[in-house]
Amino acid sequence: MTGPNKGGYWPSWSELDFPPANIQTTFLTHVYYAFLNPNQDTFQIEIDDTTASALRRFITTLHQKSPPVKTLFSVGGSSVDQEFFSRIASSQGSRDRFIRSTIQVARRFHFDGVDLDWEFPKTQHDMDNFGLMLAEWRVAVNQEAESTNNPKLLLSAATYYKPVIHWDVVHTYPVESMNKNLDWINAMCYDYHGSWDEPPATGTLAALYDPNGNLSTSYGLQSWIDAGIQRRKLVMGLPLFGRSWKLQDPAIHGIGAKALGVGPGEDGYMIYAEVEAFNVQNNAEVVFDEASVSVYSVAGTTWIGYDDVRSIKRKIEYAKALEIGGYFFWEISGDQGQRFSGLAHPLSTLIYPSRQDHDLNFPGTAPSLRKKHCRR
Repeated sequence: MTGPNKGGYWPSWSELDFPPANIQTTFLTHVYYAFLNPNQDTFQIEIDDTTASALRRFITTLHQKSPPVKTLFSVGGSSVDQEFFSRIASSQGSRDRFIRSTIQVARRFHFDGVDLDWEFPKTQHDMDNFGLMLAEWRVAVNQEAESTNNPKLLLSAATYYKPVIHWDVVHTYPVESMNKNLDWINAMCYDYHGSWDEPPATGTLAALYDPNGNLSTSYGLQSWIDAGIQRRKLVMGLPLFGRSWKLQDPAIHGIGAKALGVGPGEDGYMIYAEVEAFNVQNNAEVVFDEASVSVYSVAGTTWIGYDDVRSIKRKIEYAKALEIGGYFFWEISGDQGQRFSGLAHPLSTLIYPSRQDHDLNFPGTAPSLRKKHCRR
């Protein structure tokens, strides 16, 4: 079946406030359980009784919904030390233990696939090992499917917003291996600014355009395409959260205004429902910045950068122009009432027409159709 990949990450710690039953599968094709992580010594995923019960509730609930969705569990996240995945990827033996463990867990709990969220490979050596791990993972998945007559597990990876990371040392994602071995990548097109910025100043969370540089979604997605990623395997990240600052001077509150540090939320992180409540309760001024296609609100000394329905709509229209694979939300617990996924769904139906003429069939589409506060 043709159509866009419409994903949403569901953080397991949101179960009390936003249980799996609240997820509207009408608006999604893929839902990610976030997160499971391997043992620090064995590199294997070990499931205790509490987690097993949570996984069964998640899977049972989603598999009973109509329309059905594909389910994946995500391994990693921003709370996991970069060095941990570096260790896993560093040798064939450790990679093999990790890979086989993910397959076993996926089959035991009836997931349709696995998503790797390594934030982020730190060196080119890490990137090269990442490419090797993907190749070995694909072989293992194919062999398991052939030997059991089960459908092949889906494999995806959450990545930096662009293919080249310019931090302590420049390093580049193994695009060739990703094209060959992954069903798609989830490019994290957000967290362009936050509490890590020095000196502290307000900044766009997920600007579509950057008038003063290259820190933007448009630059990131185009960079992936220029690097050779297959367009149908490129999925754009959309944030359902905001990041806040405490202004140095409330009278100066544009993008780039000096700040004293973060504002409300854990390390400045607020899910969209919290941003919306703050704006209403504090009669905040909401500003849509046309140049960057981003939104911020101001109330007193508090400044919050986020996306709203206007910026989300513009981004999906941009994705149409690029003919990429689709979009995903972090995190769907922020979309109480499904305002954003509900908006995006009819838009994607209109802007992603049948791709048969272009041979762009989307991988893994469904047959019928707060701890995550650091950089993601």
